[in-house]
Amino acid sequence: MGIKDDAVEVRAQGWRTLAALHGNIEAALEKALQSAADLSVVEYTVLDALSRQDGWHMRMQQLARATALSSSATTRLVNRLEDRALLTRILCADDRRGIYTELTEAGQKLLLAARPVHDETLAESLAAAESVPELEPLVKALGALGALQGA
Repeated sequence: MGIKDDAVEVRAQGWRTLAALHGNIEAALEKALQSAADLSVVEYTVLDALSRQDGWHMRMQQLARATALSSSATTRLVNRLEDRALLTRILCADDRRGIYTELTEAGQKLLLAARPVHDETLAESLAAAESVPELEPLVKALGALGALQGA
């Protein structure tokens, strides 16, 4: 194996490590959010993304990007959350083709109840991952990213 092949393998190993960290955290979050709030991780992500917007609404395309889902998967997800009265859709006043998705009061309340569960589970998962030698550098890098973004 040459130097170029070694660099590819290092990146591939880094990617596998990142995927393992992500998988561990997502599984813990899924279990905790389902148990405490009857929400999946992606449903929580939608409510959280909407809560962070001015006016608490987003276009469907923005929501699809925020959740890393396809347009059709986002539509199905929004339908489910709308059926549960956690969000609503509103036609854009200046572009009749545009549709906004907006958090409802019930969605706000559920998000406020779920957020501490999410945050605690995330902190616990990251602390556990930090004790695994292969994952420790990634956890530290996440902390450094947070510090940079807060600056």
